[in-house]
Amino acid sequence: MTETEAQRQKEIQQAEELLFAGPQALGFAKGLFLGRFVADWVMPYPRIPAAQQIELDKSLAETRRFLDEELDAAAIDRQADIPREVINGLGRVGVLGMTAPKEFGGRGFSQMANCRILEEIGRRCASTSVFVNAHHSIGIRALLLFGTHEQKQTWLPRLVTGEQLAAFALTEEQAGSDAANVQMQARPSQDGSHYILNGEKRYITNASLAQVLTVMARTPVPGSDKTTITAFLVTPDMPGFTMLEPRMPKLGIRGTATGRFAMRDVRVPKENILGPLGKGLRVALTVLDFGRTTFGACCTGAAKTCLLLAVKHANTRRQFNKTLGEFHLVKKKIARIAAHAYAMEAMTTVTASLIDRGLEDYMIETAMLKVFTTELLWEAINETFQIYGGSAYFVDLPLERMLRDARINQIGEGSNEVLTSFIALVGMRGPGMEFKEIYDTMLKPLGGRIGKAWTAGMNRLGAAIRIPDVPVQSVELRSFANQLGRMIWRFNLGVNRALIAYREPILDMQLVQERIAGAAMELFASSCVLSRWDAEMQASHRNGESAPSGQSAAELFLHQSFRRARQHLAGLNDNEDKAVLGTADSVLRGGSRND
Repeated sequence: MTETEAQRQKEIQQAEELLFAGPQALGFAKGLFLGRFVADWVMPYPRIPAAQQIELDKSLAETRRFLDEELDAAAIDRQADIPREVINGLGRVGVLGMTAPKEFGGRGFSQMANCRILEEIGRRCASTSVFVNAHHSIGIRALLLFGTHEQKQTWLPRLVTGEQLAAFALTEEQAGSDAANVQMQARPSQDGSHYILNGEKRYITNASLAQVLTVMARTPVPGSDKTTITAFLVTPDMPGFTMLEPRMPKLGIRGTATGRFAMRDVRVPKENILGPLGKGLRVALTVLDFGRTTFGACCTGAAKTCLLLAVKHANTRRQFNKTLGEFHLVKKKIARIAAHAYAMEAMTTVTASLIDRGLEDYMIETAMLKVFTTELLWEAINETFQIYGGSAYFVDLPLERMLRDARINQIGEGSNEVLTSFIALVGMRGPGMEFKEIYDTMLKPLGGRIGKAWTAGMNRLGAAIRIPDVPVQSVELRSFANQLGRMIWRFNLGVNRALIAYREPILDMQLVQERIAGAAMELFASSCVLSRWDAEMQASHRNGESAPSGQSAAELFLHQSFRRARQHLAGLNDNEDKAVLGTADSVLRGGSRND
Protein backbone atom coordinates (compact mmCIF):
# COMPACT_ATOMS: atom_id res chain seq x y z
CA MET A 1 0.00 0.00 0.00
CA THR A 2 1.43 3.39 -1.01
CA GLU A 3 1.73 6.25 1.46
CA THR A 4 -1.14 8.07 -0.30
CA GLU A 5 -3.39 5.01 -0.11
CA ALA A 6 -2.52 4.49 3.55
CA GLN A 7 -3.37 8.11 4.32
CA ARG A 8 -6.69 7.76 2.48
CA GLN A 9 -7.57 4.62 4.43
CA LYS A 10 -6.71 6.42 7.67
CA GLU A 11 -8.96 9.35 6.71
CA ILE A 12 -11.80 6.98 5.78
CA GLN A 13 -11.45 5.15 9.08
CA GLN A 14 -11.50 8.43 11.03
CA ALA A 15 -14.60 9.58 9.15
CA GLU A 16 -16.31 6.23 9.77
CA GLU A 17 -15.60 6.42 13.49
CA LEU A 18 -16.80 10.00 13.73
CA LEU A 19 -19.86 10.04 11.48
CA PHE A 20 -21.20 6.52 11.63
CA ALA A 21 -20.81 5.47 15.26
CA GLY A 22 -24.00 4.21 16.89
CA PRO A 23 -27.39 3.48 15.30
CA GLN A 24 -27.92 4.92 11.84
CA ALA A 25 -31.54 5.93 11.36
CA LEU A 26 -32.62 6.55 7.78
CA GLY A 27 -33.01 10.31 7.62
CA PHE A 28 -34.50 12.35 4.81
CA ALA A 29 -31.29 13.18 2.97
CA LYS A 30 -29.91 9.66 3.20
CA GLY A 31 -33.25 8.42 1.96
CA LEU A 32 -32.92 10.55 -1.18
CA PHE A 33 -29.63 8.85 -2.05
CA LEU A 34 -31.37 5.47 -1.68
CA GLY A 35 -34.25 6.55 -3.91
CA ARG A 36 -36.72 6.96 -1.05
CA PHE A 37 -38.92 9.80 0.18
CA VAL A 38 -38.88 9.64 3.99
CA ALA A 39 -42.11 11.57 4.32
CA ASP A 40 -42.40 11.88 8.08
CA TRP A 41 -39.21 13.96 8.25
CA VAL A 42 -40.77 16.75 6.17
CA MET A 43 -44.53 16.18 6.20
CA PRO A 44 -46.76 17.49 7.52
CA TYR A 45 -45.09 20.88 7.56
CA PRO A 46 -43.92 21.52 11.14
CA ARG A 47 -45.73 24.03 13.33
CA ILE A 48 -44.81 25.45 16.71
CA PRO A 49 -47.23 24.16 19.40
CA ALA A 50 -50.01 26.62 20.20
CA ALA A 51 -48.88 27.24 23.78
CA GLN A 52 -45.33 28.10 22.75
CA GLN A 53 -46.59 30.10 19.76
CA ILE A 54 -48.33 32.49 22.14
CA GLU A 55 -45.13 32.89 24.13
CA LEU A 56 -43.11 33.26 20.92
CA ASP A 57 -45.44 35.96 19.59
CA LYS A 58 -44.91 37.98 22.77
CA SER A 59 -41.16 37.47 22.54
CA LEU A 60 -41.12 38.45 18.86
CA ALA A 61 -43.06 41.63 19.57
CA GLU A 62 -40.70 42.55 22.40
CA THR A 63 -37.63 41.72 20.32
CA ARG A 64 -38.86 43.71 17.30
CA ARG A 65 -39.62 46.70 19.47
CA PHE A 66 -36.16 46.59 21.02
CA LEU A 67 -34.42 46.12 17.65
CA ASP A 68 -36.38 48.94 16.01
CA GLU A 69 -35.62 51.35 18.85
CA GLU A 70 -32.08 50.40 19.86
CA LEU A 71 -30.29 48.58 17.03
CA ASP A 72 -28.45 50.85 14.59
CA ALA A 73 -26.81 48.51 12.10
CA ALA A 74 -25.06 51.29 10.18
CA ALA A 75 -23.52 52.69 13.38
CA ILE A 76 -22.39 49.22 14.46
CA ASP A 77 -20.67 48.77 11.10
CA ARG A 78 -19.16 52.25 11.16
CA GLN A 79 -17.86 51.99 14.73
CA ALA A 80 -16.90 48.31 14.40
CA ASP A 81 -18.55 47.55 17.70
CA ILE A 82 -21.84 46.35 19.15
CA PRO A 83 -22.56 48.69 22.08
CA ARG A 84 -22.80 47.14 25.51
CA GLU A 85 -26.31 48.57 25.93
CA VAL A 86 -27.40 46.59 22.86
CA ILE A 87 -25.90 43.41 24.31
CA ASN A 88 -27.61 44.11 27.63
CA GLY A 89 -30.88 44.66 25.80
CA LEU A 90 -30.56 41.39 23.91
CA GLY A 91 -30.09 39.67 27.25
CA ARG A 92 -33.06 41.50 28.74
CA VAL A 93 -35.48 40.40 25.99
CA GLY A 94 -34.23 36.81 26.25
CA VAL A 95 -32.35 36.52 22.97
CA LEU A 96 -29.07 35.44 24.57
CA GLY A 97 -30.62 32.48 26.35
CA MET A 98 -33.51 31.64 24.08
CA THR A 99 -33.18 27.82 24.11
CA ALA A 100 -31.65 27.46 27.59
CA PRO A 101 -33.91 25.79 30.18
CA LYS A 102 -36.00 28.06 32.36
CA GLU A 103 -34.37 26.62 35.48
CA PHE A 104 -31.17 28.39 34.42
CA GLY A 105 -32.91 31.63 33.47
CA GLY A 106 -33.48 30.90 29.78
CA ARG A 107 -36.68 30.98 27.76
CA GLY A 108 -36.75 27.23 27.06
CA PHE A 109 -37.72 27.82 23.42
CA SER A 110 -37.50 25.22 20.69
CA GLN A 111 -35.02 25.51 17.84
CA MET A 112 -37.88 26.46 15.50
CA ALA A 113 -38.87 29.33 17.78
CA ASN A 114 -35.24 30.36 18.18
CA CYS A 115 -34.89 30.52 14.39
CA ARG A 116 -37.84 32.92 14.22
CA ILE A 117 -36.04 35.24 16.61
CA LEU A 118 -32.75 34.97 14.70
CA GLU A 119 -34.56 35.72 11.46
CA GLU A 120 -35.70 39.05 12.92
CA ILE A 121 -32.13 39.95 13.84
CA GLY A 122 -30.86 38.76 10.45
CA ARG A 123 -33.31 41.14 8.76
CA ARG A 124 -31.52 44.09 10.36
CA CYS A 125 -27.88 43.51 11.22
CA ALA A 126 -25.52 40.72 10.22
CA SER A 127 -22.96 41.67 12.87
CA THR A 128 -25.51 41.28 15.63
CA SER A 129 -26.86 38.01 14.24
CA VAL A 130 -23.32 36.57 14.05
CA PHE A 131 -22.61 37.78 17.60
CA VAL A 132 -25.76 36.07 18.89
CA ASN A 133 -25.02 32.91 16.90
CA ALA A 134 -21.52 32.69 18.34
CA HIS A 135 -22.71 33.32 21.90
CA HIS A 136 -25.83 31.19 21.93
CA SER A 137 -26.07 28.81 18.98
CA ILE A 138 -22.53 27.42 19.29
CA GLY A 139 -21.18 28.96 22.52
CA ILE A 140 -23.91 28.21 25.06
CA ARG A 141 -25.16 25.32 22.95
CA ALA A 142 -22.02 23.29 23.64
CA LEU A 143 -22.65 23.69 27.36
CA LEU A 144 -26.34 22.85 27.02
CA LEU A 145 -25.67 19.67 25.06
CA PHE A 146 -22.57 18.33 26.74
CA GLY A 147 -22.19 20.09 30.09
CA THR A 148 -22.61 18.36 33.41
CA HIS A 149 -25.28 19.65 35.78
CA GLU A 150 -22.56 21.29 37.88
CA GLN A 151 -21.06 23.01 34.80
CA LYS A 152 -24.48 24.29 33.76
CA GLN A 153 -25.19 25.62 37.26
CA THR A 154 -21.83 27.38 37.28
CA TRP A 155 -21.96 29.04 33.88
CA LEU A 156 -25.46 29.25 32.44
CA PRO A 157 -27.26 31.73 34.76
CA ARG A 158 -24.92 34.57 33.85
CA LEU A 159 -24.56 33.55 30.21
CA VAL A 160 -28.28 33.53 29.42
CA THR A 161 -28.68 37.13 30.65
CA GLY A 162 -25.64 38.47 28.81
CA GLU A 163 -23.86 39.34 32.06
CA GLN A 164 -21.22 37.00 30.71
CA LEU A 165 -20.62 36.07 27.07
CA ALA A 166 -19.54 32.85 25.38
CA ALA A 167 -17.32 31.92 22.44
CA PHE A 168 -16.51 28.74 20.55
CA ALA A 169 -12.80 28.33 19.76
CA LEU A 170 -12.00 25.75 17.09
CA THR A 171 -10.20 27.56 14.26
CA GLU A 172 -6.40 27.65 14.03
CA GLU A 173 -3.88 28.31 11.28
CA GLN A 174 -4.25 24.74 9.97
CA ALA A 175 -7.70 23.93 11.34
CA GLY A 176 -10.89 25.45 10.01
CA SER A 177 -13.12 23.44 7.74
CA ASP A 178 -10.60 20.68 8.47
CA ALA A 179 -11.75 20.51 12.08
CA ALA A 180 -9.81 17.33 12.79
CA ASN A 181 -6.50 19.15 12.24
CA VAL A 182 -6.55 21.03 15.56
CA GLN A 183 -2.98 21.40 16.84
CA MET A 184 -3.46 23.07 20.24
CA GLN A 185 -2.07 20.64 22.83
CA ALA A 186 -3.51 19.70 26.23
CA ARG A 187 -1.37 17.42 28.37
CA PRO A 188 -2.46 16.20 31.79
CA SER A 189 -0.61 17.34 34.90
CA GLN A 190 1.29 14.69 36.87
CA ASP A 191 -1.43 14.45 39.51
CA GLY A 192 -4.18 14.39 36.88
CA SER A 193 -6.03 17.35 38.36
CA HIS A 194 -5.39 19.73 35.44
CA TYR A 195 -4.66 19.82 31.74
CA ILE A 196 -1.98 22.21 30.50
CA LEU A 197 -2.95 23.89 27.23
CA ASN A 198 -0.56 25.35 24.66
CA GLY A 199 -1.29 26.81 21.24
CA GLU A 200 -3.11 29.56 19.38
CA LYS A 201 -6.62 30.13 18.07
CA ARG A 202 -7.68 32.70 15.48
CA TYR A 203 -10.80 34.08 13.78
CA ILE A 204 -12.76 33.43 16.98
CA THR A 205 -15.99 35.45 17.21
CA ASN A 206 -16.51 37.07 20.64
CA ALA A 207 -12.99 36.01 21.72
CA SER A 208 -12.14 39.30 23.43
CA LEU A 209 -15.63 39.70 24.92
CA ALA A 210 -16.21 36.20 26.25
CA GLN A 211 -15.84 35.13 29.85
CA VAL A 212 -16.30 31.45 28.86
CA LEU A 213 -14.72 29.86 25.80
CA THR A 214 -15.22 26.31 24.55
CA VAL A 215 -11.69 25.45 23.37
CA MET A 216 -10.73 22.42 21.29
CA ALA A 217 -7.32 20.90 22.04
CA ARG A 218 -5.51 17.60 21.50
CA THR A 219 -5.20 15.24 24.47
CA PRO A 220 -3.05 12.09 24.63
CA VAL A 221 -4.66 8.68 24.32
CA PRO A 222 -3.60 6.66 27.38
CA GLY A 223 -1.17 3.87 26.55
CA SER A 224 -0.58 5.21 23.04
CA ASP A 225 1.44 7.82 21.19
CA LYS A 226 -1.76 9.06 19.53
CA THR A 227 -3.79 12.13 20.43
CA THR A 228 -7.45 13.01 20.05
CA ILE A 229 -9.48 16.18 20.42
CA THR A 230 -11.15 17.20 23.68
CA ALA A 231 -13.34 20.22 24.48
CA PHE A 232 -12.45 22.42 27.45
CA LEU A 233 -14.22 25.30 29.19
CA VAL A 234 -11.64 28.06 29.47
CA THR A 235 -11.85 31.49 31.09
CA PRO A 236 -9.60 34.37 29.97
CA ASP A 237 -8.48 35.09 33.55
CA MET A 238 -6.54 31.83 33.66
CA PRO A 239 -2.77 32.59 33.86
CA GLY A 240 -1.13 32.18 30.46
CA PHE A 241 -4.19 33.18 28.43
CA THR A 242 -3.10 36.05 26.15
CA MET A 243 -5.28 38.01 23.74
CA LEU A 244 -3.03 38.63 20.74
CA GLU A 245 -5.56 40.56 18.63
CA PRO A 246 -8.83 41.56 20.31
CA ARG A 247 -10.43 42.79 17.08
CA MET A 248 -9.02 41.68 13.77
CA PRO A 249 -9.94 44.27 11.07
CA LYS A 250 -12.08 42.75 8.35
CA LEU A 251 -14.23 43.39 5.29
CA GLY A 252 -17.67 42.79 6.79
CA ILE A 253 -19.54 41.93 9.99
CA ARG A 254 -17.30 44.61 11.46
CA GLY A 255 -19.32 44.89 14.63
CA THR A 256 -18.26 41.44 15.76
CA ALA A 257 -15.14 41.10 17.88
CA THR A 258 -13.18 38.53 15.91
CA GLY A 259 -9.99 37.77 17.80
CA ARG A 260 -6.79 35.78 18.00
CA PHE A 261 -5.46 34.45 21.28
CA ALA A 262 -2.70 32.25 22.65
CA MET A 263 -2.55 29.83 25.54
CA ARG A 264 0.87 29.35 27.16
CA ASP A 265 0.91 26.64 29.84
CA VAL A 266 -2.67 27.44 30.82
CA ARG A 267 -3.79 25.11 33.61
CA VAL A 268 -7.41 24.06 33.09
CA PRO A 269 -9.05 21.92 35.81
CA LYS A 270 -10.18 18.47 34.65
CA GLU A 271 -13.66 19.47 35.85
CA ASN A 272 -13.72 21.88 32.89
CA ILE A 273 -13.64 19.10 30.32
CA LEU A 274 -16.82 19.46 28.26
CA GLY A 275 -18.27 16.14 27.18
CA PRO A 276 -16.29 12.88 27.17
CA LEU A 277 -12.51 12.99 27.08
CA GLY A 278 -11.31 12.62 23.49
CA LYS A 279 -14.73 13.35 21.97
CA GLY A 280 -14.21 17.04 21.28
CA LEU A 281 -14.66 16.68 17.55
CA ARG A 282 -18.07 15.12 18.13
CA VAL A 283 -18.86 18.09 20.40
CA ALA A 284 -17.76 20.52 17.69
CA LEU A 285 -19.66 18.92 14.83
CA THR A 286 -22.83 18.48 16.88
CA VAL A 287 -22.77 22.10 17.99
CA LEU A 288 -22.17 23.29 14.43
CA ASP A 289 -25.37 21.48 13.37
CA PHE A 290 -27.28 23.88 15.60
CA GLY A 291 -25.28 26.87 14.42
CA ARG A 292 -25.91 26.07 10.78
CA THR A 293 -29.64 25.98 11.43
CA THR A 294 -29.71 29.46 12.94
CA PHE A 295 -27.32 30.49 10.15
CA GLY A 296 -30.13 29.58 7.77
CA ALA A 297 -32.58 31.67 9.78
CA CYS A 298 -30.33 34.74 9.70
CA CYS A 299 -29.83 34.39 5.95
CA THR A 300 -33.59 34.05 5.49
CA GLY A 301 -34.16 37.30 7.37
CA ALA A 302 -31.60 39.12 5.25
CA ALA A 303 -33.16 37.74 2.04
CA LYS A 304 -36.56 39.09 3.13
CA THR A 305 -34.97 42.49 3.66
CA CYS A 306 -33.59 42.29 0.12
CA LEU A 307 -37.07 41.56 -1.17
CA LEU A 308 -38.57 44.56 0.66
CA LEU A 309 -35.82 46.86 -0.60
CA ALA A 310 -36.13 45.58 -4.17
CA VAL A 311 -39.92 45.98 -4.27
CA LYS A 312 -39.76 49.46 -2.76
CA HIS A 313 -37.22 50.70 -5.30
CA ALA A 314 -38.86 48.95 -8.25
CA ASN A 315 -42.17 50.63 -7.43
CA THR A 316 -40.76 54.14 -6.99
CA ARG A 317 -37.76 54.52 -9.28
CA ARG A 318 -38.72 55.66 -12.78
CA GLN A 319 -36.64 55.30 -15.94
CA PHE A 320 -37.78 55.78 -19.56
CA ASN A 321 -41.24 56.84 -18.33
CA LYS A 322 -41.76 53.58 -16.47
CA THR A 323 -41.18 52.31 -12.98
CA LEU A 324 -38.41 49.73 -12.78
CA GLY A 325 -41.02 47.19 -11.74
CA GLU A 326 -42.57 47.37 -15.20
CA PHE A 327 -39.45 45.98 -16.88
CA HIS A 328 -39.38 42.23 -17.34
CA LEU A 329 -35.72 41.78 -16.40
CA VAL A 330 -36.39 43.52 -13.09
CA LYS A 331 -39.53 41.44 -12.55
CA LYS A 332 -37.40 38.34 -13.09
CA LYS A 333 -35.00 39.38 -10.33
CA ILE A 334 -37.79 40.17 -7.86
CA ALA A 335 -39.59 36.92 -8.61
CA ARG A 336 -36.44 34.90 -7.99
CA ILE A 337 -35.72 36.67 -4.70
CA ALA A 338 -39.32 36.02 -3.55
CA ALA A 339 -39.15 32.35 -4.54
CA HIS A 340 -35.80 31.86 -2.86
CA ALA A 341 -36.84 33.62 0.36
CA TYR A 342 -39.90 31.34 0.51
CA ALA A 343 -37.69 28.26 0.08
CA MET A 344 -35.09 29.45 2.58
CA GLU A 345 -37.75 29.85 5.26
CA ALA A 346 -39.25 26.45 4.48
CA MET A 347 -35.86 24.70 4.63
CA THR A 348 -34.94 26.42 7.89
CA THR A 349 -38.23 25.50 9.52
CA VAL A 350 -38.07 21.85 8.49
CA THR A 351 -34.42 21.48 9.52
CA ALA A 352 -35.00 23.12 12.90
CA SER A 353 -37.93 20.77 13.47
CA LEU A 354 -35.63 17.75 13.09
CA ILE A 355 -33.66 19.00 16.09
CA ASP A 356 -36.80 19.73 18.11
CA ARG A 357 -38.19 16.25 17.45
CA GLY A 358 -35.04 14.63 18.81
CA LEU A 359 -34.30 12.85 15.55
CA GLU A 360 -30.83 11.45 15.03
CA ASP A 361 -28.25 12.15 12.37
CA TYR A 362 -29.37 15.32 10.59
CA MET A 363 -25.84 16.44 9.69
CA ILE A 364 -26.50 16.26 5.95
CA GLU A 365 -29.69 18.31 6.25
CA THR A 366 -27.99 21.08 8.27
CA ALA A 367 -25.10 21.13 5.80
CA MET A 368 -27.56 21.42 2.91
CA LEU A 369 -29.37 24.26 4.66
CA LYS A 370 -26.15 26.16 5.29
CA VAL A 371 -24.85 25.84 1.72
CA PHE A 372 -28.20 26.51 0.07
CA THR A 373 -29.25 29.55 2.10
CA THR A 374 -25.86 31.26 2.05
CA GLU A 375 -25.61 30.90 -1.73
CA LEU A 376 -29.15 32.17 -2.25
CA LEU A 377 -28.62 35.14 0.05
CA TRP A 378 -25.51 36.15 -1.88
CA GLU A 379 -27.54 36.00 -5.09
CA ALA A 380 -30.43 37.96 -3.53
CA ILE A 381 -28.15 40.78 -2.38
CA ASN A 382 -26.43 40.90 -5.76
CA GLU A 383 -29.78 41.08 -7.59
CA THR A 384 -31.12 43.78 -5.28
CA PHE A 385 -27.86 45.68 -5.71
CA GLN A 386 -28.37 45.57 -9.48
CA ILE A 387 -31.95 46.82 -9.22
CA TYR A 388 -30.73 49.85 -7.27
CA GLY A 389 -27.90 50.47 -9.71
CA GLY A 390 -25.14 52.91 -8.82
CA SER A 391 -26.93 54.22 -5.74
CA ALA A 392 -26.41 50.87 -4.00
CA TYR A 393 -22.66 51.49 -4.07
CA PHE A 394 -22.90 54.36 -1.62
CA VAL A 395 -23.02 54.11 2.15
CA ASP A 396 -26.34 55.92 2.65
CA LEU A 397 -28.09 52.68 1.62
CA PRO A 398 -27.64 49.36 3.49
CA LEU A 399 -26.82 47.29 0.42
CA GLU A 400 -23.07 47.88 0.31
CA ARG A 401 -22.89 46.84 3.97
CA MET A 402 -25.10 43.81 3.34
CA LEU A 403 -22.85 42.81 0.43
CA ARG A 404 -19.74 42.98 2.62
CA ASP A 405 -21.44 41.21 5.50
CA ALA A 406 -22.85 38.34 3.45
CA ARG A 407 -19.61 37.19 1.86
CA ILE A 408 -18.36 35.44 5.01
CA ASN A 409 -21.45 33.22 5.10
CA GLN A 410 -20.14 30.92 2.38
CA ILE A 411 -16.94 30.41 4.41
CA GLY A 412 -17.90 30.37 8.09
CA GLU A 413 -19.00 27.24 9.99
CA GLY A 414 -17.66 25.01 7.24
CA SER A 415 -16.83 26.32 3.79
CA ASN A 416 -19.47 25.58 1.17
CA GLU A 417 -17.00 23.58 -0.92
CA VAL A 418 -16.12 21.28 1.98
CA LEU A 419 -19.77 20.87 2.95
CA THR A 420 -20.72 20.14 -0.67
CA SER A 421 -18.30 17.21 -0.78
CA PHE A 422 -19.49 16.13 2.66
CA ILE A 423 -23.11 16.04 1.48
CA ALA A 424 -22.25 13.92 -1.54
CA LEU A 425 -19.87 11.49 0.13
CA VAL A 426 -21.91 10.83 3.27
CA GLY A 427 -25.09 10.58 1.22
CA MET A 428 -23.56 8.10 -1.23
CA ARG A 429 -22.32 5.87 1.55
CA GLY A 430 -25.67 4.04 1.84
CA PRO A 431 -26.00 2.91 -1.78
CA GLY A 432 -22.23 2.53 -1.99
CA MET A 433 -22.18 0.02 0.87
CA GLU A 434 -24.95 -1.97 -0.80
CA PHE A 435 -23.03 -2.12 -4.07
CA LYS A 436 -19.91 -3.14 -2.16
CA GLU A 437 -21.83 -5.97 -0.50
CA ILE A 438 -22.95 -7.24 -3.91
CA TYR A 439 -19.45 -6.90 -5.42
CA ASP A 440 -17.66 -8.60 -2.52
CA THR A 441 -20.13 -11.49 -2.59
CA MET A 442 -19.55 -11.98 -6.31
CA LEU A 443 -15.82 -12.32 -5.59
CA LYS A 444 -16.24 -14.54 -2.51
CA PRO A 445 -19.74 -16.08 -2.36
CA LEU A 446 -19.67 -17.13 1.30
CA GLY A 447 -22.87 -18.39 2.93
CA GLY A 448 -23.47 -15.61 5.44
CA ARG A 449 -22.67 -12.95 2.89
CA ILE A 450 -25.11 -14.16 0.25
CA GLY A 451 -28.16 -13.16 2.29
CA LYS A 452 -26.83 -9.63 2.81
CA ALA A 453 -25.97 -9.32 -0.86
CA TRP A 454 -29.45 -10.50 -1.82
CA THR A 455 -31.02 -7.84 0.42
CA ALA A 456 -28.69 -5.16 -0.96
CA GLY A 457 -29.45 -6.22 -4.52
CA MET A 458 -33.19 -6.13 -3.96
CA ASN A 459 -32.87 -2.67 -2.40
CA ARG A 460 -30.94 -1.37 -5.42
CA LEU A 461 -33.34 -3.05 -7.85
CA GLY A 462 -36.40 -1.77 -6.00
CA ALA A 463 -35.10 1.81 -6.05
CA ALA A 464 -34.33 1.48 -9.76
CA ILE A 465 -37.86 0.43 -10.74
CA ARG A 466 -39.99 2.17 -8.12
CA ILE A 467 -40.86 5.88 -8.15
CA PRO A 468 -41.31 7.00 -4.53
CA ASP A 469 -44.65 8.38 -3.40
CA VAL A 470 -44.78 11.99 -2.14
CA PRO A 471 -47.98 12.13 -0.03
CA VAL A 472 -49.40 15.66 -0.38
CA GLN A 473 -52.90 16.32 0.93
CA SER A 474 -53.89 18.96 -1.64
CA VAL A 475 -55.21 17.60 -4.92
CA GLU A 476 -53.90 20.70 -6.70
CA LEU A 477 -50.31 19.77 -5.79
CA ARG A 478 -50.27 16.15 -6.86
CA SER A 479 -48.65 16.92 -10.20
CA PHE A 480 -45.76 18.62 -8.37
CA ALA A 481 -45.57 15.69 -5.95
CA ASN A 482 -45.36 13.27 -8.88
CA GLN A 483 -42.61 15.35 -10.48
CA LEU A 484 -40.68 15.36 -7.21
CA GLY A 485 -41.01 11.60 -6.86
CA ARG A 486 -39.78 11.11 -10.40
CA MET A 487 -36.84 13.47 -9.76
CA ILE A 488 -35.84 11.42 -6.70
CA TRP A 489 -35.96 8.28 -8.85
CA ARG A 490 -33.77 9.92 -11.50
CA PHE A 491 -31.38 11.16 -8.82
CA ASN A 492 -31.00 7.65 -7.41
CA LEU A 493 -30.22 6.28 -10.88
CA GLY A 494 -27.63 9.02 -11.37
CA VAL A 495 -25.96 8.21 -8.03
CA ASN A 496 -25.97 4.48 -8.86
CA ARG A 497 -24.35 5.06 -12.25
CA ALA A 498 -21.68 7.29 -10.73
CA LEU A 499 -20.86 4.72 -8.05
CA ILE A 500 -20.66 1.89 -10.57
CA ALA A 501 -18.60 3.93 -13.05
CA TYR A 502 -16.07 5.45 -10.64
CA ARG A 503 -16.16 3.25 -7.50
CA GLU A 504 -13.55 4.32 -4.91
CA PRO A 505 -11.92 7.09 -7.03
CA ILE A 506 -15.17 9.05 -6.61
CA LEU A 507 -13.81 9.99 -3.17
CA ASP A 508 -11.51 12.44 -4.96
CA MET A 509 -13.79 13.52 -7.81
CA GLN A 510 -15.12 16.75 -6.41
CA LEU A 511 -16.69 17.96 -9.65
CA VAL A 512 -18.86 14.85 -9.68
CA GLN A 513 -19.56 15.29 -5.97
CA GLU A 514 -20.64 18.88 -6.60
CA ARG A 515 -23.30 17.82 -9.12
CA ILE A 516 -24.61 15.04 -6.90
CA ALA A 517 -24.76 17.33 -3.87
CA GLY A 518 -26.34 20.09 -5.96
CA ALA A 519 -29.13 17.81 -7.11
CA ALA A 520 -29.66 16.49 -3.58
CA MET A 521 -29.95 20.02 -2.18
CA GLU A 522 -32.53 20.94 -4.80
CA LEU A 523 -34.57 17.86 -3.90
CA PHE A 524 -34.44 18.67 -0.19
CA ALA A 525 -35.37 22.30 -0.84
CA SER A 526 -38.22 21.30 -3.15
CA SER A 527 -39.54 18.85 -0.58
CA CYS A 528 -39.59 21.56 2.08
CA VAL A 529 -41.30 24.01 -0.26
CA LEU A 530 -43.90 21.47 -1.33
CA SER A 531 -44.59 20.57 2.30
CA ARG A 532 -45.05 24.24 3.23
CA TRP A 533 -47.23 24.97 0.21
CA ASP A 534 -49.37 21.92 0.95
CA ALA A 535 -49.92 23.08 4.54
CA GLU A 536 -50.82 26.57 3.37
CA MET A 537 -53.24 25.18 0.80
CA GLN A 538 -54.96 23.10 3.47
CA ALA A 539 -55.22 26.13 5.74
CA SER A 540 -56.71 28.18 2.88
CA HIS A 541 -59.31 25.51 2.24
CA ARG A 542 -60.27 25.45 5.92
CA ASN A 543 -60.61 29.24 5.96
CA GLY A 544 -62.58 29.38 2.72
CA GLU A 545 -59.82 31.26 0.89
CA SER A 546 -59.00 30.71 -2.76
CA ALA A 547 -55.20 30.43 -2.60
CA PRO A 548 -52.39 31.02 -0.08
CA SER A 549 -50.32 34.18 -0.35
CA GLY A 550 -47.09 32.37 -1.20
CA GLN A 551 -48.50 30.23 -3.99
CA SER A 552 -46.78 31.95 -6.91
CA ALA A 553 -43.39 31.99 -5.15
CA ALA A 554 -43.71 28.31 -4.25
CA GLU A 555 -44.73 27.33 -7.77
CA LEU A 556 -41.90 29.30 -9.33
CA PHE A 557 -39.34 27.80 -6.98
CA LEU A 558 -40.44 24.24 -7.75
CA HIS A 559 -40.30 24.77 -11.51
CA GLN A 560 -36.82 26.28 -11.33
CA SER A 561 -35.52 23.84 -8.73
CA PHE A 562 -36.58 20.81 -10.77
CA ARG A 563 -34.84 22.31 -13.78
CA ARG A 564 -31.62 22.88 -11.81
CA ALA A 565 -31.73 19.32 -10.48
CA ARG A 566 -32.08 17.96 -14.03
CA GLN A 567 -29.11 20.06 -15.13
CA HIS A 568 -26.97 18.73 -12.27
CA LEU A 569 -27.80 15.16 -13.23
CA ALA A 570 -27.25 15.77 -16.93
CA GLY A 571 -23.82 17.14 -16.07
CA LEU A 572 -22.76 13.76 -14.70
CA ASN A 573 -22.47 12.57 -18.31
CA ASP A 574 -22.14 15.78 -20.33
CA ASN A 575 -19.39 17.98 -18.89
CA GLU A 576 -16.00 19.59 -19.45
CA ASP A 577 -14.30 18.19 -16.37
CA LYS A 578 -11.15 17.02 -18.16
CA ALA A 579 -10.71 20.41 -19.81
CA VAL A 580 -11.35 22.23 -16.53
CA LEU A 581 -8.82 20.17 -14.60
CA GLY A 582 -6.31 20.24 -17.45
CA THR A 583 -6.50 24.00 -17.73
CA ALA A 584 -6.15 24.45 -13.98
CA ASP A 585 -3.17 22.07 -13.84
CA SER A 586 -1.50 23.94 -16.68
CA VAL A 587 -1.99 27.30 -14.99
CA LEU A 588 -0.88 25.96 -11.60
CA ARG A 589 2.30 24.55 -13.11
CA GLY A 590 2.99 27.94 -14.63
CA GLY A 591 3.00 29.55 -11.20
CA SER A 592 2.64 33.33 -11.13
CA ARG A 593 3.70 34.07 -14.70
CA ASN A 594 1.56 36.70 -16.43
CA ASP A 595 2.51 35.93 -20.04
